[in-house]
Amino acid sequence: MRHKYRFTAVLLVGILLVSILLTNLYVKTEETGDADKLRVVTSFYPMYIAALNVIGDQSGVELENLSEPQTGCLHDYQMTPADMRLLSSADVFIVNGGGIESFLSDVAETYPELTILNASDQVELLPESEQEHDHDHEADSDEEHSHEAEADDEHPDDTDSDAHTHTHSDENAHAWMSIPDYRIQVQTITDGLIKADPTHADVYQKNATAYDEKLAALEKEAEEVKAYTEGRDLVIFHEAYDYVAEDYGMHVIYTLNLDEERQVSAGEVADVVSEIKEHGITTVFAEELYGSDMGSTIERETDAKVCYLDTMVRGEYEADSYIKAMENNIRMIREAFAP
Repeated sequence: MRHKYRFTAVLLVGILLVSILLTNLYVKTEETGDADKLRVVTSFYPMYIAALNVIGDQSGVELENLSEPQTGCLHDYQMTPADMRLLSSADVFIVNGGGIESFLSDVAETYPELTILNASDQVELLPESEQEHDHDHEADSDEEHSHEAEADDEHPDDTDSDAHTHTHSDENAHAWMSIPDYRIQVQTITDGLIKADPTHADVYQKNATAYDEKLAALEKEAEEVKAYTEGRDLVIFHEAYDYVAEDYGMHVIYTLNLDEERQVSAGEVADVVSEIKEHGITTVFAEELYGSDMGSTIERETDAKVCYLDTMVRGEYEADSYIKAMENNIRMIREAFAP
């Protein structure tokens, strides 16, 4: 009987030792596998979609996006603890650049070994819009506006919109809104990934070429609409549409940047209405989330129609999401301007 118990004890110890050995082997294998993976993180949605198309389903590459901002503005985004943990294990961080990622200097300082890939490096960024500042809001033109301007004594009239148009950079960073510029960004991302992971260079370039063919077709579709828009004057309620206007040969005569913090004064409403009537503006480009209230006012007080275009800072995390959103923008612009 005693031998039986001894045998059972030895058997259990043997099983335990084998289990520990197999567990350690599994963990070591997993760690080795993770070490071989290329971890790519993107700063926000349009960069993620671009990288997703370049990487495709390539094994050994992990692609993740930072937490999405709770508001529509990335300029003032504060990284979460989850973002910090994500970047601590990343090999490549793909950013749009142009000053839109205001947290970028902190990232570079915190993670000096992290490769930061600026997608706008080869893009000729437009200057930050200044039309909004060119309008002199005289106190005697609108008493209510004068009172509001006095309340904001830290921002004089000629610069009082700076708090909302973001002074992080003199450049307009919304390059992904231009199809030609987005194509450049995709190729820059491709080149950066090839440099970081030359083993999969052929796959990255093949995927990028296939995606660029789709973007080229999209650009051709936009070019066809340009026949109706070229030379037309335009009012925009988001500086991202400067790139749209550039692509379609339009002239922006007034910019009013609207976001979650923007409080529009009565004087500014009067200015916009005046510009629309003076220049015979027929269409205003706006972002629906923050521009619908102002858009309703414009359509009520003028003959202009408001065209709500997707700024593509959010959407489905699918490879064709950018193309679908841009196709819808093209359709809306065509409907707004085609006779």
